[in-house]
Amino acid sequence: MYLKNCWYVAAWSADIGRTLKAETFLGENVVLYRKQDGTPVALEDACPHRKLPLSCGNLKGDTVECGYHGLTFDGAGTCVAAPTQASAIPRRAAVKSYPVVDRYRFLWIWMGDPALADPDKIFEIPNFDDPSWGKTDGGVMDIACHYLWVCDNLLDPSHVAWVHVTSFAGAGTDDEPLNLDRHDTGVVVSRWIAGKPPSPYYAKLVRFDGLCDRLQHYEMCLPAIGVNKSVYTPEGTGGYGAAPVPETFINISYNFMTPIDADRTRYFWFQHRNDHADDAAISTYMNDGARMAFTEDREVLEKVHEGMKHATTPHIDLGLDAGAKSFRQMLDRAIAAEATAQVAE
Repeated sequence: MYLKNCWYVAAWSADIGRTLKAETFLGENVVLYRKQDGTPVALEDACPHRKLPLSCGNLKGDTVECGYHGLTFDGAGTCVAAPTQASAIPRRAAVKSYPVVDRYRFLWIWMGDPALADPDKIFEIPNFDDPSWGKTDGGVMDIACHYLWVCDNLLDPSHVAWVHVTSFAGAGTDDEPLNLDRHDTGVVVSRWIAGKPPSPYYAKLVRFDGLCDRLQHYEMCLPAIGVNKSVYTPEGTGGYGAAPVPETFINISYNFMTPIDADRTRYFWFQHRNDHADDAAISTYMNDGARMAFTEDREVLEKVHEGMKHATTPHIDLGLDAGAKSFRQMLDRAIAAEATAQVAE
């Protein structure tokens, strides 16, 4: 039920070091650590003898020693020591190794065929190294729901009018018509809202007074990467195809959903803005506001997950669900194509 031949965020890079860290991604148990030179490693978290998690063992140099009988595995998953039969390491004593790459402050993991793991396919973040753009520290949050409920939410600009009243809501977010566009790897739901006051969250960030034109750009890319772009520009200067003016404020929220299993999602995010690049107070304000909003989302989505999982009556769709349905169809086709290719091999 998951797209596997793609890159998911496994962790913030800074959170993985010289200790064994047990995780679950796409229903598979994984242990993460770094070699002595800093190279990241991801292995199946199960010794092939009796399936004790390797994360319960010991990190010895660049290898992992099982805490049951000492079978020891290198970063490629090869058994390099079997103390109880030192002269006859079992040929089948191996664990799965997952490609991992550090980029954009994240550790990315490839859950599919290792031979297809091309780092150039990691989702691109434009302007990441541009010093004129500011970044928030970002965060990570576990949500007790299926990851596609989070994806649906990130393709729904309208929910802010009710869920985020004190932050992202504002005039026009409840009833302004939405546009739906598709590209090869994702879906965009967007709208320009003209001549309205900035939302409460952004009123403290824009560098102009008066009414604004506001873009809500909600994009979801395979496998589960949300790009929410907010553009605030003085009234009369916005609109599709309009070039930014000096006062235009752009904030891009990058959202990375990694399925833990069918009932849990790990949600990573950070924000990237074209102004206030070195203002730590602004970064803190934005990060705190985002975390508050995502906590509001979590409270709703966990209840949605339970309600839909245990529904006793049919549910309905609204017009605002068109983007989410389109993305799910795109994802279903990609998963089916991946399964067909595996069968063909």
